[in-house]
Amino acid sequence: MGRLLLIDVVSAGVVLALWYFCFARYNRCKGTTVLRWVQVACAGKGRIVEARWMSSSLVQASLYLPSRLFEDARLTVHLMPRALPMQWLISRWRKQKETLTFEADLDSAPGFRLDVFNHRWCGHNTGKILPESRNWIIARPGPVVLTTREKWAHELTPVVNALMASREKNFLSVRFHPDSPHFSATVALDSLSDQQAAAGLLTVLRELADGASAKQI
Repeated sequence: MGRLLLIDVVSAGVVLALWYFCFARYNRCKGTTVLRWVQVACAGKGRIVEARWMSSSLVQASLYLPSRLFEDARLTVHLMPRALPMQWLISRWRKQKETLTFEADLDSAPGFRLDVFNHRWCGHNTGKILPESRNWIIARPGPVVLTTREKWAHELTPVVNALMASREKNFLSVRFHPDSPHFSATVALDSLSDQQAAAGLLTVLRELADGASAKQI
């Protein structure tokens, strides 16, 4: 009985070790691929300086960009914790997304605090629609902004306009703060399918930084 129990424990340990090794390797390959896309997207005008794996699902990298807009730029890739079965199941249950976060200081610190979160709602009617109710008038409202300020500060206008006019609206969050890092943006990894998408992301990041530039305020 004791021998069989020992065999079961050893077998379970081997399975968990193989699970960890395989999925840690998968995550490492996926994280490296994302960083390579960013490297290629820089088109020789920037490069990944250093990449550090903080865990099997988290990699951080320093990004050198010659542009004066960004200083001390860095990337953080959050992957699903596939190597740890329980954490992976919890992440799946919570529907957590794999993300890429860009952080940097700007050439001039913003004089405001702005946190933008991308939320989308949808609904449907579960009841039967009467024939006479089909003549609906559909209106497409503009962006809805919730603010804690009584008066809208004029320096926020260029930033919000740049965010609304950006070609890429898949940001999960965008943050401007006077404290370091001055600027950060998080995007879901499933919206970055190749280096072309990464190039588009870098372009939008520059547009947003331009909007917050003190020279334009």
